[in-house]
Amino acid sequence: MRLRLYGVWVCSALGACSFAPRYARPPVPQPPPAYQESAGWKMATPADAISRGQWWKRFQDPTLDGLEDRVSAANQNIKAALARLQQARAQTRIVRSAYLPTLTGGPAVTRSRTSLNSPLYSATRSPDYNDFVLDADLSYEIDLWGRVRNSVASARANEQASAADLASLDLSVHAELASDYFMVAGLDTQQELINQTVADYARALELTQRLYDGGAATQADLNQAQSQLETARTQATDIHLRRTQTEHAIAVLIGESPSTFHLDPHPLRLDYAPPPIDPGLPSALLERRPDVGAAERRVAAANAQIGVARAAYFPVFSLSGSAGFESTAASNWITAPSRFWSIGPSAVLTIFDAGLHRAQTAHARALYEEQVATYRNTVLTAYQEVEDNLAALRDLEAEAHSETAAVEATTGALKQSQYQFNGGLVTYLQVVVTENAALAARLSAADIQARRMAAAVLLVKALGGGWVAADAPPAAAPR
Repeated sequence: MRLRLYGVWVCSALGACSFAPRYARPPVPQPPPAYQESAGWKMATPADAISRGQWWKRFQDPTLDGLEDRVSAANQNIKAALARLQQARAQTRIVRSAYLPTLTGGPAVTRSRTSLNSPLYSATRSPDYNDFVLDADLSYEIDLWGRVRNSVASARANEQASAADLASLDLSVHAELASDYFMVAGLDTQQELINQTVADYARALELTQRLYDGGAATQADLNQAQSQLETARTQATDIHLRRTQTEHAIAVLIGESPSTFHLDPHPLRLDYAPPPIDPGLPSALLERRPDVGAAERRVAAANAQIGVARAAYFPVFSLSGSAGFESTAASNWITAPSRFWSIGPSAVLTIFDAGLHRAQTAHARALYEEQVATYRNTVLTAYQEVEDNLAALRDLEAEAHSETAAVEATTGALKQSQYQFNGGLVTYLQVVVTENAALAARLSAADIQARRMAAAVLLVKALGGGWVAADAPPAAAPR
């Protein structure tokens, strides 16, 4: 009894063995207490914190909401990522199946003839005989060194990384759709401005033509008016092209054919401000970004693979058994005298492999170092994206105020130059200069407004949207 208990204790102790290094999240640069670019940033109130899930509803645009609701179910890239997640889940089940024995079985019926010159031939019986076999074979690898457990831990970590990849792609696609949507809105604003300008320039050309016919304007004035009108028409066509291409991009994001999709014009109001966004603390960013979570899970998977590689240095212990019935006649096939069985352990140890195991271990360690570097770079990139978009929102707000003043100034200058030209005090060249300045200021104001909305979307994306690390709990690393 003592020997049996000792044997059970030894097997249990060996079964708990693992050659994977004790896993700990790799250290990253210490996060600052606050974002550098948030200086002077007007924080949102707690009630305005980024909501989980449908963060785009904060922009309060029903058309955008309708488009975003169609993305997750129709976008082909998200479907592909979902399929990759299903593959990872299936791979985890495949690896986990090694925890249990493998049992196979099947009948076999053969007709054979023994060579008359064979040492097994007996003259007292016919060389022709039948062989009826019905057996079951069992095989089981005893996981003494943690190879199976580390393989399962690696597969689970990769599965969680795939889940985080799906969340990251879902966030990126929704953010891309919102950015394209606001780009279209900004282009609609510019198109509205340029169309009105083209109409104004056409009337100005008509007036200049009459003045020229009456001798009150020069040929140069007429040429300037014609050139100005055609340049504006060129700008209008270019804006229409950009709007069309962006609309096609939105169609692909929601899984529709660009040939059948159409988005009605929806000019972006210049007085509309992006919703307030609380960036939170830098220390919380690592829990919000799905790409950071995916990178960290791949570090854990690579760490477990080191244990798999190191376990290859030790013997592989297996337990195999076989049992069944075998007879030369079907009449006594399934009977007690026809039964057979065998059971026993086996061990396989590689004696010489020309450095194969050593190279595999070195490869696993190098892969781990690669994933650690990728994880740290992902963290740094996350901080950079938040800082970039905080700075963009702050500075674009200042640009919007100064550009509004520029629009007012150029509009006043345009009115004065038109009065002076009508009174014959200046040439039409002066009118052209002020008109171009006024148009440029209005187009710039519309562009800045669209960029502000895009920066707000990118800030939400940089903060991780509504995703948190709790959506993909870390796998327990084997000890």
